[in-house]
Amino acid sequence: MEKVKVMVVDDSKVSCMILEDIISRTNFEICAFAANTTEAIEKYREMRPTVVTMDMNLPDHDGIECSRRIHAMDPDAKIVMISAMRDASLMAKGQEAGISAFLQKPINENELIDTLMLLCQNKVGTIVVLRESYAKPFSRAFQQGLFSLSGVHSEAELTQEEGRYLEVNGIAVILGITGKPRGRAILYMDASTMQKFSRVVLGRKSDAEVSKKEIGEAVEEAANIIVGHGVSTINDIFQDREMRVTPPGTLYGENIRIANPKLISFKISAATRLGTIYMNIGFAGGE
Repeated sequence: MEKVKVMVVDDSKVSCMILEDIISRTNFEICAFAANTTEAIEKYREMRPTVVTMDMNLPDHDGIECSRRIHAMDPDAKIVMISAMRDASLMAKGQEAGISAFLQKPINENELIDTLMLLCQNKVGTIVVLRESYAKPFSRAFQQGLFSLSGVHSEAELTQEEGRYLEVNGIAVILGITGKPRGRAILYMDASTMQKFSRVVLGRKSDAEVSKKEIGEAVEEAANIIVGHGVSTINDIFQDREMRVTPPGTLYGENIRIANPKLISFKISAATRLGTIYMNIGFAGGE
């Protein structure tokens, strides 16, 4: 795939080096560096980058004024503010100046890549954007949530789900996702794993001490927490996503088939000492 052009506006050599290191390992490439507003305007006009990263503090003008001038020249400009500050007033002024997203220093590599992917989705493709900017944050939330709930470490694998149906034997908790993009998350596991997982989450000594009702409640709560954390991560990065989680629905049984209608779906498999725990996360075409 053709590299997507990024212009970095920052007068700090250290910040530029950090951004260059991160971006060099992605489908993006830095086409220009600018240390002040005058230089940024000139290089933007010359290079026409797909996206700009913008520092707040520049020698001649602040990053908001620089962004305003770039946006006046190109109303479709995509600008990411990267600053030590990230308060409501700054973001409100930045949005008025045409800034699309806000990240805080020290920069988080995953947040930066997720942000660039989303802003440049027409260049990188819908499936890549959904995988990198949405499925991967959910995968990280999945691993973190499993550890915080049960104390178990996991090795997570993320793959695209191709089948028309999701086959489940054991338990499946289904949660809707509203906002942009809308979609659906399903946390599921087999009967043996759900018994062990619920026992550990509830702090019981044996599987026999956990009732079916308690199993359902424990797995439902786990699904709520994990999906909620994934949604919150995305909302923190992108101020206009407004993603929310709907109340869960739970299914038990053998040979359960859950349809996967018109969703671009990803399967996250987390191998743990309790068994493999799965999450299916699907999105309606990124809209």
